[in-house]
Amino acid sequence: MMPKKAKPTGKGKEEGSVPCKQLKMEAADGPCSTLNFESPSDLFESLISPIKTETFFKEFWEKKPLLIQRDDPAVATYYQSLFRLSDLKILCSRGMYYGRDVNVCRCVNGKKKVLNKDGKVHFLQLRKDFDQKRATIQFHQPQRFKDELWRIQEKLECYFGSLVGSNVYITPAGSQGLPPHYDDVEVFILQLEGEKHWRLYRPTVPLAREYSVESEDRIGRPTHEFTLKPGDFLYFPRGTIHQADTPPGLAHSTHVTISTYQHNSWGDFLLDTLSGLVFDTAKEDLEFRAGIPRQLLLQVDATAVARRRLSGFLRTLADRLEGTKELLSADMKKDFVMNRLPPYHMGDPAELSTPGGQLPRLDSTVRLQFKDHTILTVGPDQDQSDETQKKMVYIYHSLKNRRETHMMGNEETESHGLRFPLSHMDALKQIWDHSAICVKDLKLTTDEEKENLVVSLWTECLIQVV
Repeated sequence: MMPKKAKPTGKGKEEGSVPCKQLKMEAADGPCSTLNFESPSDLFESLISPIKTETFFKEFWEKKPLLIQRDDPAVATYYQSLFRLSDLKILCSRGMYYGRDVNVCRCVNGKKKVLNKDGKVHFLQLRKDFDQKRATIQFHQPQRFKDELWRIQEKLECYFGSLVGSNVYITPAGSQGLPPHYDDVEVFILQLEGEKHWRLYRPTVPLAREYSVESEDRIGRPTHEFTLKPGDFLYFPRGTIHQADTPPGLAHSTHVTISTYQHNSWGDFLLDTLSGLVFDTAKEDLEFRAGIPRQLLLQVDATAVARRRLSGFLRTLADRLEGTKELLSADMKKDFVMNRLPPYHMGDPAELSTPGGQLPRLDSTVRLQFKDHTILTVGPDQDQSDETQKKMVYIYHSLKNRRETHMMGNEETESHGLRFPLSHMDALKQIWDHSAICVKDLKLTTDEEKENLVVSLWTECLIQVV
């Protein structure tokens, strides 16, 4: 049975088939211009307008849903331009494949039924399944092909410092694509075409770390129920149980789900940095290098002695952490910059990795460019053995990343960047921290080192002469 359609109240809130007192939702009305791309923060603020960024992170982020319903034709028209059902015909002609690029599915009796064919997607068959089987079309990572979504998500990756993916869902009238479920990502919904009826439920696993389907008899009554129209915006935290359908008797619905913060928690960061901290401490602390008790690995339960020793080691690590400035990120920083979108650029992609302008010299003034696409980190020298490893400064950037493989998981990626001796860290921080700096003022011992540093950065297109 399809859910009853919610009826708008006209104030950004909806009444559904359950008592509306329980369904009050933070909502906002008001005009919103199209998105502001001046900076990552400007883009995000315009995306959630008229809600202010400070309010969003204080009241909603990781806490509760936010619904913004707009009656603004300009915003609706802009949202519709991001992706339309009609775009599929052109995209299919470029060589899309079931599973990789497109999923065809329908929710039947509370379960997801996948209707994918094998191999390449043909638009006529896709449209037939859409019209006759009332199937939802899920298009994976449209930012690979739609320039404006690339532009939005590239800015959001700069803003969050985390990968930002997306999926488009196109659902015919009177149909539902997915059963009730929750995700392991923060979710932003933009309604592009038609209307979508949503029901949200209290999380069974707040801030969930994995995707899961939930049965109807487990989730209880909706906490929120409403219908999105073109130009409307919805946010909800990871773990929020949700389901959505296109009301019968209307045109199809198209929305894009933009998601971020997958595996980006304090727990993930702790796991990422702890190994480097342990490695460094073991080099200096004899206790960390002492062998574990005989047969410890054979025991079913850890002994009281072993637990006390581990607790002591953790206290030592905590004390060491308090006194260090640099956290060694083993994978998270590198993984982010290797897999994120390249800078939005409508010319030849090679232009981003071709040095331009004047070659820097000792008397030049230089400034960093593409700062939001560059990370500076410290790590062990990978060319040396464990016993003799020294720390090096690594600079990774995304200027040469391929947009076509963004968020596709099994596609091979490689890191791009430079490495320098640890003695270059202060000079690099000067470049990173100043809007512009004279090369001869860099904190390095010799003029040759200063000039070699900036030439290396210039060759990698990371700085320019001003």
